[in-house]
This record gives sequence, structure tokens and C-alpha cells, in this order.
Amino acid sequence: MKKALAQNPNLLRTLIGLSLTLIFMLSYAVYGATVSPSVYIYQTEAFVNEHDASTAAEQVVRTYDEETNTTTWAWQIAADGQNLTWVNITATDLSDGATLKVYNDAKLFSHALLGTTYDLSNPHEDEFSCAEQCQHATSHERISEDGADIVFHALTSVDPARRSNGSVFAQSLSEAETKSREMIAYTHSPSIVRVEIVEAGNRSTQPGITAQTVNEAFDHVEVFTVDAATEFLWALAAVVGCFSMVLIPSFTVYFAARAKEKRDEAKLKQANDSVSQELDEQSTGQ
Repeated sequence: MKKALAQNPNLLRTLIGLSLTLIFMLSYAVYGATVSPSVYIYQTEAFVNEHDASTAAEQVVRTYDEETNTTTWAWQIAADGQNLTWVNITATDLSDGATLKVYNDAKLFSHALLGTTYDLSNPHEDEFSCAEQCQHATSHERISEDGADIVFHALTSVDPARRSNGSVFAQSLSEAETKSREMIAYTHSPSIVRVEIVEAGNRSTQPGITAQTVNEAFDHVEVFTVDAATEFLWALAAVVGCFSMVLIPSFTVYFAARAKEKRDEAKLKQANDSVSQELDEQSTGQ
């Protein structure tokens, strides 16, 4: 650091000027992103439809198969296929080993971990991705253990742009709205979902079956904005922090070296004074 300052006496002024230049550039970048944006955020509105087998127009159909000694409870759900995103089914009052089967000719994405609260201590759950691990099929099965309730979740598409919210690049608000509506637009056809519960034996107690379908529609779109003042303060803090990490250790070493040099100079001067004093005394004695 001492050599650097010796070679460039204006090093400190150069560092300060560089800091101010970086702050100006970051501020201009924030300003440019604020006044001339190209990113728009759109929101969707979810419409939840509840389906109850006990009140449905098409009641649950019971079938007993003597050959396999199984009872099948079948129910059809007439879902709205326009922008259909989620299909959730809950089966209760089940016997041990009962099997829930869900059919849809247009196929659904489903997995046992979909829609559940993840156990972060389990690395397999932490790494779960429906886009990679969900089964895309016309039929899905779940088995009840010890008569426990079955909760089934399915998606019509793994594309996140079709549900909740998303972003688009556009040059104007009208163009952004057009693109947003195109991203959301989807028709799941055929949308009829068939639910079957297969239980062992000649069962007479009907399980409880409820379903929930979710349709999402375009709500609104708005330009993505940032708080210029806040971003400026973050940029300033970043620049000050970066330069502090570089300058503080350097200046600490420099001032420590200077202090040591001054101590050495003081000792040398003291030694020279002592020698001079001795020479003076010897000259006086002679």
C-alpha cells in the first residue's frame, strides 16, 4: 500500500472517483429500468368449484363383482375445461386397502407429493419437481392404508404460466395484456373426470367423496416497477461494502507499517542522540 501511494499520490482520490462512478452507473441502471420497462406482471383470478357426491346430479353408482369380491363406487365429475388448472379429490370413510382411481382422457399430472407439505428433512421431498416427477397419464391410483383418508391432487399442466401469476416481455401495456391472455388460455378437453373407489368385499357403506376443480382467468397486468430510492441505497451500500473490504485491510496494514516505521525512527534518533552526547562529553573531557 505504501509503495502504491508513493507511485500514485492521488490513489485515494482515484478510488473515491471510481466509487462515485460506480454509484452513478448503478443509479442510472435503476432509473432506466424504472422509466423504460419491458417486463410486465400479470395476475390471475382463481375460481374454485366444489363438487359433492352426496348432492351431485349424477349420484355415485355402486357395483359389486362377485368374482373378485370387490365393491366399486363410481362417480363422474363434469368439470369446466376452460382454463382448468387443478383437480383435487378427497375420499373418506374408506376400508383398509381401498383404492382410489381417477380417470381423465385428456390426461392429468399427479404425484403423491403434489400439493402436500414437504418434509424438508427428507432430501427426496426437498428435490421434488412436478415437471420432472409427476406422472402424466389418463389414470392415477392411490391406496388407503388402515382406512386412512386419501387426498388426491392433479394438474392439467405443469406450465406455471397458466396459473397464479407470471411475467411477459412487451413494448406496451396492450401488448402485455394480449400476451398474458395467450399464456393463460387453455382448454382441457374432455374435462369429464371419473372417480372410482374399489373396496374389498360386499360393502354397503358409501365412502365420502368430494372434489374441487380450479379454473383461472385473466385478472390484470401491470408494469414491473422498482423503488429507485431503495435500489440506490442498496447500490450505495454494495459499493461502500466492496470498497471497505478492500481498503480497510490495506489501510490497516499501511498505518501499522507507518507506526512501526515511526517507532524505528524514534529509536534510531534516540540512539544517534546518545552517540552524539557521548562524543560531546569525550570532547569536553579532553
